[in-house]
Parts: sequence; C-alpha cells; structure tokens
Amino acid sequence: MGPKKTTSRAAQARALWKVNWHPENAKDVEKVAPLAAQPLRSKSSRMTVYHRGRLLDHVHLRVSDLAAAKRFYRAILGALGREPTYESDDAISFDELWIDAADNAGPSRVHLAFQADDHDAVARFHAAGISAGGRDNGAPGERKYHPGYYAAFLLDPDGHNVEAVVHGPTERNVASVELKLRS
Repeated sequence: MGPKKTTSRAAQARALWKVNWHPENAKDVEKVAPLAAQPLRSKSSRMTVYHRGRLLDHVHLRVSDLAAAKRFYRAILGALGREPTYESDDAISFDELWIDAADNAGPSRVHLAFQADDHDAVARFHAAGISAGGRDNGAPGERKYHPGYYAAFLLDPDGHNVEAVVHGPTERNVASVELKLRS
C-alpha cells in the first residue's frame, strides 16, 4: 500500500461546504469528518436535519483578510446571540453565512441584514462591530423603511455593508426551516 493521500484544509473546507449546502454530495463527508461536527441527526431515526433561513439558502462572502473577518463576524454575531456553526483555518460559518478567503478575483461586495431580537441587540451589534474593527455606516435608530424598522449599519473590514434590524412588534412563526434528509 502506498503513502496515505492527504487533503489540504482548503479542499476539506470546500468539501464540507458542498456537503452542508448540497447534500447530494454527502459522499464527500469522509474528507471533512475530522474538521467539524456533522449535520444534526435525530436520535430516533437516521434522518439528517439541516436548518436554513426563510428566503435565502446561504450567503458566501469572499474576504481579503480572513482573520479580520473572523474577529468582526464573531463579535457582531455574538452580540446577536449566534456562535459559529463551523470553523477551520480556511473558513467560518454562522448558519447560512459562509466566509472564506478571496481568490485572485478579490472580495465580494454585498449588503447583509441580520435579524435582531430587540433595540438592545441592535445597539450591542453596533458597539461590538466598532470594537472589532468595523466602521460606522448608520448608528442604531428608527428608519423610515416602514413603521417599527429599527436598525444599525456597519462596514466590515472589506467594506461589506452589514446591518442588524428588528421590525418592531412582530413575531416569527417558526425559529428556522428544517430540511430533513432521510438516509
């Protein structure tokens, strides 16, 4: 038997992304098993459960400085009660948000709006972002988009416009959407 074939961490991260966002690639899970927790499995069945957002399946940010992006997104999303769902040397993700280093094409440019529970969470998001190297792009406050729209805006280290918003007296009908894959 020849030498054991090794897979780079970048290749492992790409394989995990393919498994998490494209379950038909589940055969690739063997490449990434040492890296991260696998999708949730129900104790009562062999069913895999993926939690996804209400409109978007995922957002993929390509950043110029992954370490700076990790600090920034850990801070702002931590202020909103979110922890990374995956992290390696090559990437970090928070639920539907996947962040990795840009290639030669450079970083992406997007606007992201994160759901906040209340005005205090919006203020924590803004303060945490400023402390973690973000730039103010709109202090916490009421916006005229619709009654009750309360938000704060920051520019992340690559200039992505990120927002935390609460839509006034509203209630979610579900915490997340569950996609259940039977094995």
